[in-house]
Amino acid sequence: MANVEQLQPKKGPSLVIQLAMLLAVTGAAIGMGWVSGGYLKGVGGPVPVPAAPENQSNAEQPSPAAEHAPGTGPTLVQLAPITTNLAAPADIWIRLEASVVYDAPQPPELTESIHQDLLAMVRTLKMHQIEGASGYQHLKADLEERAAIRSGGHAKQVLIRTLLLE
Repeated sequence: MANVEQLQPKKGPSLVIQLAMLLAVTGAAIGMGWVSGGYLKGVGGPVPVPAAPENQSNAEQPSPAAEHAPGTGPTLVQLAPITTNLAAPADIWIRLEASVVYDAPQPPELTESIHQDLLAMVRTLKMHQIEGASGYQHLKADLEERAAIRSGGHAKQVLIRTLLLE
């Protein structure tokens, strides 16, 4: 006797429906990739700077002093290197080279007070506080917070250029 289940063909979606579903899923994946790429690329994009005409004289170009007038935008100021020993262990030395990003040009006295405040903070660090990636992130966040407090909110970011422990 023949088994009835073996003689009947399996029922399932036809080949045409399977191909249609494959095309629909592929189209959805391509569409989502295109939308994601547009979102990540950004709508604004960089604004091209218009080239100065060749026949324009130097007298009509803005002077370098006018470019650094107050209210012209973010300013990057390099701090003097900080070299000191850690709080614990005391025989470990740290050298930190950093820069501060201000929202607008600030007086040099503010930069010097931020430098002194960061120096005082770095002297209180312990080795276990700055170990690993999370320790680095905490250090950077603490430096940015101290700079923002000292500057009254004008310091937007502290960029660590060099961090050396010996």
